[in-house]
Order: sequence, then structure tokens, then C-alpha cells
Amino acid sequence: MKALTLKTPGGLENISVSDIPAPGAPGPNQIRVAIKASSLNFHDLLVANGSIPTEDGRILMSDGGGIVDAVGDGVTDFQVGDSVVSCFFPQWPAGAPMASVGNFANTPGDGIDGMAAEFVVRDQSAFTLAPKGWSHAQAATITTAGLTAWRALVVDGKVKPGDTILTLGTGGVSITVIQIAKILGAKVIVTSSSDEKLERAKKLGADHGVNYRTHTQWSKKVMELTEGKGADHIIELGGPGTLEQSIHSVRVGGHISLIGVLTGRSGEVPTALLMAKQARLQGLIVGSRRDQREYVTALEANQIQPVIDKTYPMEELAAAFEYQASGSHFGKICVEW
Repeated sequence: MKALTLKTPGGLENISVSDIPAPGAPGPNQIRVAIKASSLNFHDLLVANGSIPTEDGRILMSDGGGIVDAVGDGVTDFQVGDSVVSCFFPQWPAGAPMASVGNFANTPGDGIDGMAAEFVVRDQSAFTLAPKGWSHAQAATITTAGLTAWRALVVDGKVKPGDTILTLGTGGVSITVIQIAKILGAKVIVTSSSDEKLERAKKLGADHGVNYRTHTQWSKKVMELTEGKGADHIIELGGPGTLEQSIHSVRVGGHISLIGVLTGRSGEVPTALLMAKQARLQGLIVGSRRDQREYVTALEANQIQPVIDKTYPMEELAAAFEYQASGSHFGKICVEW
């Protein structure tokens, strides 16, 4: 079968379409899935460009959508022909984060081989059903970006109707945040350096857009839009380069979900300001399998569909990563085969 593999020490030029042995029949409690599509995330880019070291020949990509091709003894959740989507933490069934999700040792495309292959064999716990009627590329957007947005707003954030959410940028997580927030009855402020993207975000349901190049101290604009109160929930995707402005933007007693590190992995936190705001700053990475199943149920009930900017063929994954790194995308980028 064909698979997208990475040679050490990484780098987009070291991504190859490799011919490798296809997996055999699934064992007890395992399923074999014919993977048809994946979607790109910042974590995948860091693995691919060598920023996160991995084993030589690693099969890339954490997200995968496909069809169950065979089932082993004891499988109860799936049958042949089911459309499924992979889990980012296959070892995390439900509840609070477990010690085993403190790193990426069991995450596809990082600590273990990923989903960029024509077939994979995994325990049934490594997948959930995909939303009915979705394409495989659409389903592949759920694993990382979609579930992260769901957990931030619903599982941890407990967003209520009338709450104001601030989300940074217009990538896959932020666009999904807008969609989920609107079905929850919340208001959304979105930031971008592009007025054109801000207008597109408003058409999706965002209430306000703030251009962070025009308003370099964009927290002042957020406070103005919230009549001096601040946002109830902030989806913080930038990391150290934006965290201070996010803390200025949050209301007293509000919630900041620290999801991304697009501006770096370390930096100063204005602790006195955070303390004065009495805000909750919570780091989070994706969610559990139960969270994903509940998210799929919500997607089906509300007929939400992901926003996909571009879809590339399997052989052009490096070009897809280059497009992702440019920051030009609006929503998700996918690859399919």
C-alpha cells in the first residue's frame, strides 16, 4: 500500500510517498480501516518540518477519515462499511485527562504511525463513527481542530447563551468555534490580519471582527465591543505573543483556553494581571473519545459542516503544508486519496 512517510531529521523535502506492506487481518477488538482523507493541523506541521522529532520512516498525520474494511473478534462498536474518524488520543476513553495523555507517545503521526496510509489496523477505541452523510475529508477535520473547539466551549468552558467568545485567527479551530458558539446562542469576536477574512467570518456567524494589525492593542477594541466587561471565554491560539492581550481582553472571572503556540513555546505571563482578573487559564489538547462521540452527535443534530479551504491529493502533502505555513487559509486544509 501507499503511505506518506517522513525521513529523519524531518523537513518537508523529506516527505515521501512510500510503498510499504499493507496490514493484515485485524486481531481481537481491532478494526481495519481504509483511510481516504486527512486534515492538516499545526502539530502535524511541527512533526513534518522536524520541530517535533519522530522516528525515521514515521507515517504522518493524526487525523483520518475512512471506511471500516474488516473487524476482529469482539468488536462491538463498528461493522464493515461504517464511515469512521480517528481519535487523537486513542488511549483516553472518557473523563478527565489521564497521565498517558501528558505527551504524544500514543498520538498517530507522532509517537506512533499516523493516518496517511491506505489502510490502518487499530483497536476499535482508536475511532468513532463519523457524522452521517459527511465526506471522508469533512470527517477528518473532527479529530484535532473540531474536537478542540468543542472541548474548549462545551466540555470545559460550559458556554451559556449570551456569553461572548473571543477567538484568535481564522484557522480550523477558530472557524469551528464560530459554528459551535452560534448553536449555543453565544456572541463571537474574531481576530485576523485580513479584513477579507473577517468579513467571511461574519458571514459564518461571527458578530464582530478585529484586525490586529489595524488595532495592535486589540484588547482595547475587545473591551470596547463588550462595553468594558471583557470576553467571557477566550480561545487563545497564539501563545506567548498574544497571551498578554488575551488576559487584558478577558472579563473578571472569565476563562482562557490556551490551545495554540503559534507565536512560540515560552514567554512571560503577566501574572499580576491574571490574578487581578481572577481568570481561569487552562491549557488543553483535544479531548477524549467520549467527547468526540458527543461532538459527532451535536454535529448531526445541528447540521453543521466544516469549512474546508483547499483539498490536495496525497502526493502533494508537502505543498499543503507550505500553504498551511503561509497562513493564507480560512478554515481547514485536507489531503485525500
